[in-house]
Amino acid sequence: MKKGLFIVFEGGEGSGKSTILEKIYNWLLEENKNVVKTREPGGIKISEQIREIILSSENEEMDGKTEALLFAAARRQHLVEKVIPALIEGKIVLCDRFIDSSLAYQGYARGYGIEEIYKINSFAIGEYMPDLSILFDIEPSTGLDRIKKNSSREVNRLDKERVEFHNKVREGYHEVLKINDKMIKIDASKSIEEVFEDVKEIILKHIG
Repeated sequence: MKKGLFIVFEGGEGSGKSTILEKIYNWLLEENKNVVKTREPGGIKISEQIREIILSSENEEMDGKTEALLFAAARRQHLVEKVIPALIEGKIVLCDRFIDSSLAYQGYARGYGIEEIYKINSFAIGEYMPDLSILFDIEPSTGLDRIKKNSSREVNRLDKERVEFHNKVREGYHEVLKINDKMIKIDASKSIEEVFEDVKEIILKHIG
């Protein structure tokens, strides 16, 4: 039975969510919180192997439904092997992406339908929905510009999609926001320190 707190960081490419997650993780450690950090797709061996297949720039011919199913498969393995055990132990789990990414990217932007992609992922995750989902909202063009300027960040197959696709992803997240009462949107165009403080405030309200 779940005892911990499952917090997910969501957003488009270059939104800064991964950078802020790292800062939040270090802050919670300093506060002596029992916290783990992870990412999707990935987090454990099998899911990282699936990540390489999904995001490889060499796999541009990948079908959209294949992409959706691979994300769900990686999510399931990551959940049962890492997330669920950590939650049972009462830990705070910080995860870079979860089901809302699939709803926005494959459900809305790829056009397969938010409800259809939710069905696929519902089979994969069962009852383990996030307690809190933080949406890092930013203009896609700004996020993509950040990626171009960050030489240390991996550039993957999704980064190379046309800006129109990324605009659809943002629209998709806004649609998910309407139906997910656990999701909170923040302005990710602000400075790193400002965004960090905003996220800290949100998390403090949830960890009590």
